[in-house]
Amino acid sequence: MSKPSYCQYCRTLESTNIHKIYHDTEYGKRVICDNELFERLTLEIFQAGLSWDIILKKRSHFQEAFSKFQIIQVAKFNQEHIEKLMLNKAIVRNRKKIEATIYNARKMMQLKSENGSFYNWLEDNRLKTLSEWTILLKKNFNFVGTEIANEFLKGANLLDGAHDEDCYLNN
Repeated sequence: MSKPSYCQYCRTLESTNIHKIYHDTEYGKRVICDNELFERLTLEIFQAGLSWDIILKKRSHFQEAFSKFQIIQVAKFNQEHIEKLMLNKAIVRNRKKIEATIYNARKMMQLKSENGSFYNWLEDNRLKTLSEWTILLKKNFNFVGTEIANEFLKGANLLDGAHDEDCYLNN
């Protein structure tokens, strides 16, 4: 028997469950704010190899550690910030993921400068397939693979398929 989809899983949860709240209020909804897009990409990167439950429970700590995901602030992070983050027990302490987050903030600043916003850059590439998106995201960002690209894009409603056809959010 196959693993239930996120929508199927969330149907079984109480309304106060962190997954149910995320599914019902954020997942698959259009995101246009660059800082929120940065947060979503960063959380997907930190989730790699871990459960989404861990990331959702630590989300407020990630927000605090990464300056509320203000791209301009994170882009200024230096080695001292990295060492401080490596000591922060409230987040996932993975040096490669932390370094990728800082690199990605700097890259987003560049894309914002060239396109007016990171969101505009994403919209300009909206019709790409997952395979094409993966190549483009891997070319521009660190620690991004097919699964991270897929969840980031679906979660921000930039790629179809975030919710099952029969999900109550599609009605």
